[in-house]
Amino acid sequence: MTTSTIVLLILAISVAFGLAFYQYLYKAGNRSKIHLFLAFLRFLTLLTIFILLINPVISRKTYQDVKTPLPVIVDNSQSIHELKQGDLAKSLSEKIAENSALKEKYDVQLYTFDADFSAGKQPDFKGKQTHIDLVAQNLKQFYRNQNYPVVVLTDGNQTIGNDYVYSFQQNTTVFPLVLGDTTTFLDLKINQLNVNKYAFLKNKFPVEVFLQYSGTKNVNAVFSIQQGNGTVYKQNVTFGPSKKAQVISVLLNADKVGVQTYKAVIMSAENEKNKYNNTKNFAVEVIDQRSEIALVSSLNHPDLGALKRAIESNQQRKVTIVNPNEINSLNDYNVLVLYQPNADFKKLLELNKNLQLNTWTITGLQTDFNLLNQSQSAVQFRMGSQKEDFSADFNPQFNAFALDNIGFEQMPPLQNPFGTITLTGNANVLLQSRIRNIVSGNPLLVFTENGAKRNAYLFGENIWKWRVESHLKTKSFEQFDIFIDKTIQFLASNALKKSLVVQHESFYNSGETIEITAQYFNKNYEFDENARLTIQLKNKKTNAVKNYDFLKGNGEYKVNLDGLEAGQYGFVVKENQSKTSYSGNFEVLDFEIEKQFVNPDVARLTQLAANTNGKAYYPNQVDALIKVLSENPNYVPVQKAVITQSPLIDWKGLLIILIVSLAVEWFVRKYNGLL
Repeated sequence: MTTSTIVLLILAISVAFGLAFYQYLYKAGNRSKIHLFLAFLRFLTLLTIFILLINPVISRKTYQDVKTPLPVIVDNSQSIHELKQGDLAKSLSEKIAENSALKEKYDVQLYTFDADFSAGKQPDFKGKQTHIDLVAQNLKQFYRNQNYPVVVLTDGNQTIGNDYVYSFQQNTTVFPLVLGDTTTFLDLKINQLNVNKYAFLKNKFPVEVFLQYSGTKNVNAVFSIQQGNGTVYKQNVTFGPSKKAQVISVLLNADKVGVQTYKAVIMSAENEKNKYNNTKNFAVEVIDQRSEIALVSSLNHPDLGALKRAIESNQQRKVTIVNPNEINSLNDYNVLVLYQPNADFKKLLELNKNLQLNTWTITGLQTDFNLLNQSQSAVQFRMGSQKEDFSADFNPQFNAFALDNIGFEQMPPLQNPFGTITLTGNANVLLQSRIRNIVSGNPLLVFTENGAKRNAYLFGENIWKWRVESHLKTKSFEQFDIFIDKTIQFLASNALKKSLVVQHESFYNSGETIEITAQYFNKNYEFDENARLTIQLKNKKTNAVKNYDFLKGNGEYKVNLDGLEAGQYGFVVKENQSKTSYSGNFEVLDFEIEKQFVNPDVARLTQLAANTNGKAYYPNQVDALIKVLSENPNYVPVQKAVITQSPLIDWKGLLIILIVSLAVEWFVRKYNGLL
């Protein structure tokens, strides 16, 4: 209690006493027992009111012992169950948590982890992933600026996350309790398989397989890749004490469109403890995306070579430079690039009126603009004979497809006749033209779309200078080539805008996150935040049907389908109000990463303990671990001062005293006729 509060209380007592004396004793002149009692009641009433106004608070300082935290963390992943260590892990964690010496010295706290980190959860050893690095991240948040030990009961086989060996902070001492049989068993394993998710039809796609061997004798094995009932690749491999691993690279043919499922298998005549890790399923989606592009020109110009190289930087594009007079049929092409059309293009333009191939028209100083006005209606030209240099200004509102600004404003100007260019159709301008620092009002690069028909127009020649300038700035042609490739991709695709767009993979590995995202657009092709999306999922083998609702996120809707069994699934996504729907398929491959392990990762757990000044222990050494922790002088309880502030008297009690004193005073005065 502060000095000012004490002074106020003394003053309150004095004032209350003075007023009570003046009202009942001094003024009345009668000091009977009744007046003395009434004076006391008035004193009590006034003092209570003053105390309520002053509200005195007293501070109490107490001391308490704060124990060092001891997190005991149990690996809840499926690999513990596969190694037959589940019951042992439970009994060991309970033995540590219930030890009286440890409970007296430490604040023992039990946690479990797999892909997530949990407190107070009983382990069931069904986790699909092991994320030891997540343990370190959570402990850093829980116990900031504290020096404490950690006991981790795990096999050390992490499947996701950063390297846990270097994740724990310096003030943490880790004592791994190694679960699993450390005896080395003969084991052949497909440790890792790398393959692209997509391949293109009629191409070859690479498969890289890392094979691993544990054992002490020489072993002959056969590695094969199977598809359905057939074998598409086969190779003999040998392992020994000095040859523990091999890398096999294979090129497979992509000769069928769609999702192609394969199985990598390594087999030998030896008996193995775990044969689940001898097989790994994988899948590749084969896409038919090869485009034939005709680059048509009657002129010789550096732009032709620059465009051909940029387009063919995507191996799925093939460019043929042809003269317009040499083309008799357009059936072999997907896209036409018309470079400076002139009178020689008249026959070609007539042929394309029936076939309606998407075109990219590039104009320049040798272009016949009257012919272009007659052959199409999306753009109209009124051009003069004077040539002009046009620089580019990027339009950030362009939305026909995603494209970054590669520095168009700093590119050299393109040359085109001076005049007026009028857009009459559904056009989307990517680049505006500028004459030095003056905006011309004409587009420089524009894309038009009419139903399934798509066209692009570039109003200027010498685009080869852009490719050279891009290389000078970035030491690579990549940015420019991507810009050209996206232009060709826009023209090569005739897909109309859809109101319901669903994104999903064609296959997922069992145990990994299965997430499907969707976007629903209104008639103006604006994202609808009030849509109600549902998905109906059907297992093609069992015909079991499940329904889920999408949850709205940031600019998209999401649904999580974790926990699906291996197999093929079909699904239908539906927007409930408009009844718009989308149908698709995916396959869940049989792959349980937690079943791949035969032994604990003793080396990494030992390294973790050494990095944190701890020590790795085994289940039969748990008593030694308990003794080390209980006798460790570095971890002692810390005395902590706690200051609490509370009112001197409860205000409710004061109110009761005030009411009682006023009531008694009134009744006494009334009874004695003093009112």
